[in-house]
This record gives sequence, structure tokens and C-alpha cells, in this order.
Amino acid sequence: MNRDSRSGIDVSFRVVPVVLLAGLLSGVLGVVTPAFAENAGPNRGTSAIIEEVVVTARKREERQQEVPISLTAFSADQIEALKIRDLTDISIGMPNVSLDQVGTSRGTANFSIRGLGINSSIISVDPTVGVVIDGVYLAVNNGIIFDAPGLESIQVLRGPQGVLFGRNLVGGAVLINTMKPSEQFEARLSTSLENSDEGGLNKYYSGTIAGPVNDSLSAGVLVFYNDDDGPFTNDFNGNDHGAIEQLVIRPAAVWKPTEDLEIIARYEYLDTDGDGAAGQSHPNTRGLPGSPVNHDPDGFSFSIDFPGEQQTEAHRLTLEANWNVGENGTITNIFGWRDFEAFSSGDIDAQPVHRFHSEEWTEAEQTSNELRYNTVIMDRLNVTAGVYYLDNDVVLHERRILFGGVQTQDGGGKLYVESLGVFGAVDYDLSERWTLSAGLRFTQEEKKAEVTSLILNINNPCRVDQGTCTADLVDDDDWSSWAPMAGAMYNVNDNLRVYGNWNRGFRSGGYNLRNTAVDTVNNGPGPFDQEQIDSFEVGVKSEFSRGFLNGAVFYAEGQDIQRVVLRPDPNPTGGAQIIKNAGDTEYQGVELDGVFDLTDNLALTTNVGYFDGEYTSVSFDINGDGVIDKVDRDLEFARAPKWTYSLGLLHDLPLGSWLMSSRLRYAYREDSFADDDNDSLLPELRIIDAGIDFYSNDGHWKVGVFGNNLTNETKWGIEVLLSPGLGNGTFAPLQEPRRYGVELTYNFF
Repeated sequence: MNRDSRSGIDVSFRVVPVVLLAGLLSGVLGVVTPAFAENAGPNRGTSAIIEEVVVTARKREERQQEVPISLTAFSADQIEALKIRDLTDISIGMPNVSLDQVGTSRGTANFSIRGLGINSSIISVDPTVGVVIDGVYLAVNNGIIFDAPGLESIQVLRGPQGVLFGRNLVGGAVLINTMKPSEQFEARLSTSLENSDEGGLNKYYSGTIAGPVNDSLSAGVLVFYNDDDGPFTNDFNGNDHGAIEQLVIRPAAVWKPTEDLEIIARYEYLDTDGDGAAGQSHPNTRGLPGSPVNHDPDGFSFSIDFPGEQQTEAHRLTLEANWNVGENGTITNIFGWRDFEAFSSGDIDAQPVHRFHSEEWTEAEQTSNELRYNTVIMDRLNVTAGVYYLDNDVVLHERRILFGGVQTQDGGGKLYVESLGVFGAVDYDLSERWTLSAGLRFTQEEKKAEVTSLILNINNPCRVDQGTCTADLVDDDDWSSWAPMAGAMYNVNDNLRVYGNWNRGFRSGGYNLRNTAVDTVNNGPGPFDQEQIDSFEVGVKSEFSRGFLNGAVFYAEGQDIQRVVLRPDPNPTGGAQIIKNAGDTEYQGVELDGVFDLTDNLALTTNVGYFDGEYTSVSFDINGDGVIDKVDRDLEFARAPKWTYSLGLLHDLPLGSWLMSSRLRYAYREDSFADDDNDSLLPELRIIDAGIDFYSNDGHWKVGVFGNNLTNETKWGIEVLLSPGLGNGTFAPLQEPRRYGVELTYNFF
């Protein structure tokens, strides 16, 4: 048997991409056949892509085309058809949206929508794009991007969502809904096997069983296990790198004690254990190569002497009650609790010598509750009003081990957050064609911080999470915000709607728990103030017998924009992360998003986004040249590519008692700066994904082959320029290379 000497994997497994592309050519480019009506079954292949998704963007169920908001939504069938395992699988392919991992800490989101993102893994830095799971806002970015099986829908809302969702959604929101057990029995087993050109095997196993317990109670459980040998090879020792073991257990129950009351309980346990980041050192934007090893930024090679480790344990509980009162009213209460603990370590110098290794312990526990009421009055006025409370406690300890342990730095901090919001929104049908909308939210927030600066604890070992560090900053601050909204929608006819709106969003002020600056007065841990975004959008939503096409034009102004900048500092690590309100901005852009059923069994998906932004004033020396001037104003936004677009084809072909469904997608994202001082880059990406699924007509079996990133585009989550003392070059954590695999699913009912 011919075997690869590095991975020990049968080379014959690598013929999958050839078979995959051959099948696509015969399926997508072949002769178009009549519709597969009686055999295809509902919501498979192209029928899944064409189906319209029911969304909850306004905290009530509505047709996607009737909501005056720019959004992209995926149903459960679409998630399955497109092989979406985690949010990075749709990172490239939506207009003006980038759903990336930061790379330095596995599972940490670094999302950007319409040019508003962050370039940091600091747990106390609030996101610009909020993630809401089962109606519960996640207060920290950590532990979000892991495999997420059993999803009912994913909705990506573009633009500020301050009225209904509140704090830290200035860029937009990602709404995730997990499956809940139905009144019919369901049982399913699934497994898949993946391989990459660079590393080892990746194995997935999942099982779900759910159904009615009695007339009023349904329950179920999902178990998911992933064992990945790692998609990379570490040149230092020839070992596979990027390994992870992940376990997800998610029980859920739905109880309907009366016709008017429904109670939904969801719990999730997440446990992961894996390698640290695959940090690549390559020539930085100043032309300085890494030393002693320098790698090609267009490849996946890297060499580190310390593989690092990443461990995560998280628990999440959601209790939702929906009570129908009166003729048209519904009272909803959603209680959420999440406990997150993680340990990570890594090779930050990205070299096969020990210059800078790190260890980090993080803890976050949040409790939230939202009580809201929705009613329809006289069939013309839709009213939603509610109150929201959040309590979030965060602990961070970081240890930096420098130059083989000659020097250590310890620091971090504790952050206590308490937030209260009151909101209301109305939609009034002025006539059969005109609908007017308005809303307002008031938020009062308080934060208390205890910060231990790393630079003040050189060779003075301590642990913040164990209470053995002395804080050099103990402070508290509070902020209040008003977030209004106003808009109108005009129904030209049943299939064409035009809308316009103005939305305000705000992002909380706060503290930097990772303070490494020597100047703790001017560049210290804060507090920094909150930021505000006012967005104006005009859009059109059109639908027809074979699909839909939506478009929007937006313009926004930002005040007191928060920026995380890297600054050279006379300390052994050669830099400090400083968070400041840097100035005011304005930006604008265009988005198009469509799905077209070209024939009865051939579908086309397409979208395009354009973004352009600039500073209108600056109040901080962003680029660090010692002056605040036009050079700072001319800096480009971080994580804000000007162009994003994608094009996809899906085709169904009947094969006797089976259906073959083929898909091919090309997605493009222009390069952009990774940081606010424009010293590091995120590469231009041209991603091709493909797959073929075979469905049995009886609905039991599905067999698939697939390939992701078939062009093997190099991508990294963040790029940090390293100082001469650390060997120059970069710390650029690599993201996954080309992968291809097979999948087998059996449905028992």
C-alpha cells in the first residue's frame, strides 16, 4: 500500500478532490434534468437553498423578506447542505461580513461587520458584533467558535441593533438558535472523516435522539465528539499540530402544560483540549524577516519549539417561557447563565527558540434575564416592550515567560459588569402599503475593575485568579446610553418592498485587563469611554417565483471610536496594547444578496459588498509617530476589506432511488489591515468550497464527499509585528488549510 511517509495516511485518500470535482462537472455542468419532485423530498439540495428562512431579527417570527433589515439567514437544512460546522465556515461569503477567529486563543471570535471589528483577544474588550444564542447575549467573545452541531438557524444582522439587542452591537449581530425537540420522534447518527495536505485526520461523531415523553412534554439530547489530529505540520519536530478533542452534550426539553404556556429548557456542556496556535513568522510589513527561521506567507509552514495547549470548559443554561395572554399578546421571559473557564499557552515569538512563551487563565460567568411583551393592537400596531438585566464577572491572569525563563511577567485583572436596559419598539401599518417603525432603548451600566499591570510584576510570580497579585488600579465607572430607531417600509406590491431606517448603537466603555505599558498613566488600563454609531440605511427586498434579490445602501457616523493599538514600549516584550477613544469616523457601503432558481434543479447564490470608511477627526496618536495629524486621519479601518463577494451553484440530479446534490462556491475577500495603526495585514482570500451529497429516497441515508478551501489559500487570524528582541518577523496564527472528506448520516425515523 502506498503511504505518505509524514502522516501515515493512505495516499489513495487524496484522490477525493479529483472525484469531487469530476462529480461537480457532471452534476453542475451536465444536462439539466426535470425537477425531482417526488423523489427529492422536502428541503434537500437546491430546495433547501431556495427555501425562505423564518427569522427573529425583531424578536418575533417573520418571513425574511418582510423584515426591513439587511440580513443573511440560514435554516437547519441550509446549514446541513452547506456543511456549516462553525461560524468561520460562513466567514467569507456574506457582504461586508468577516467572522474570523483571532487565532491566538482557540474559539475566540474576532467578528467584523461593515468595518466595525476588534483586533484583540483581551477578554475585557467588548465586541462590536454581538453573538446571541437561543435569545441570550454572550457577554465575552471567548469560547464562541467551536463546532456547533444541531442548529435550527443562523441569522447575521448587518448594522447597529441597539434598540432590541442593546449593548455592543454597533456592527451587527449573529443570532444562533439551537434545535429543540419536536412532537415527533427523531433519531440520527452521523460521522465524517477529513484529511488535509498539511496534517493528520479529523474525525466527527454525533448522535441525536428526541421526541414526545407524554402529551405535554418533549425531550431530547445531542452528543457530539470531534477528534482532530491537527491540520498542520510543525517543521520543528515534524509532528502534526492543531489537534483538538471536543465534546458537546446538549439536552433540551419543551413543556406545554397548557395551550397558552410553553417552557423551553436548554443546557450545553462544552469541553475541549487541544494544541496552541500555529504561529507563523514571516516578513513583516516593514520588510524585516523573522530570525532564525523565516517562512513564506503564502504557505502553511511554521516552526515552533513550544506547541502550547488550549483547554476550555463551558456550561450554558437557557430557560425560556412564552405565555399567550389576551387575544394577541405574548409574554416572553428568557433567563440565561453561562460559565466559561479556559487555559491557553503558546509560542508567541513563533520561532524554534524560547524568546516569548505565554500562559493565560480566563474565567467568565454571566447571568442575564429578559422579560418582554409583544402584542398586536387593532391589526395595525405591533408593540414590543421589555426590560433586560446582565451581570458578568471576568477574571484574567497572564504569565509571560521570556528568554528561556530568565524573566517572567505576571498580571491581569478582574472585571465586574452590571447592566440594566429598558426598551420598546412599535411598527404601525399606516395603510396597506406603508409601515412606520420607531423604537428606543435606555441602558445604565456600571463596571468595576482591579488591574495588575504585567510590566510592574517582573520576576514577581503571582496569580490574579488565586488572589495573590496586588492590583495597581482599582476603579469603577458607569455609563448611560439612549439608542433610538426610526424607519419606514413601503410595499410596492406583494413581492417588492422598499425601506429606510436610522439606527443608533453603542459600545460600552471599559478597562484593559492586559496592561503591558510602562506608562500606566497615559497608556494604562483605562477607563476608556463608550462609543456611538448612527447608521442610515435604504434598502429594497424583492422576491419572485424563482428566488429573491435584496440590496441596501448605508451611511454611518461614529463618535469616540474605541481602538486597540500596539505601541513600542521599553519593556522586554517590545510592545503594549493600548485601548483609547481615537476619534470620530464616517463610512458608507453597498450590499447585494440574492438566490435564484435557474431551473427546477439548478440554483445560483450570489452576493457582493463594498465598504469605504475614514476618520473625520482623531484625538489619539494612532500610528505612534508622536503627533496627532493627517497621517492618523488617513489610516484605514482594521478588518474592513473594501470588496467581498461570492458566487455559488447547487444542482440536483436523480440517480434511480437516490438524489445527487452538488454544490460549488467561490468567495472573495480583499486584503485589509489587521490592526488600527496599519502595521499588519490580513491576506486577500479566494476560497473555493465544493461538495456532493447522495440522499436515499426513503429519507434514511445521506452520503457525502466535500472539500473546503480547495485552492489552499493561506489565512491567519491576526498578524502581530515582533520587536528585534523577539527576532522580528511576525506572530501570525495560521487558520485551516485545504481539507476534504467524507460524511455518512443515518436517520432512523
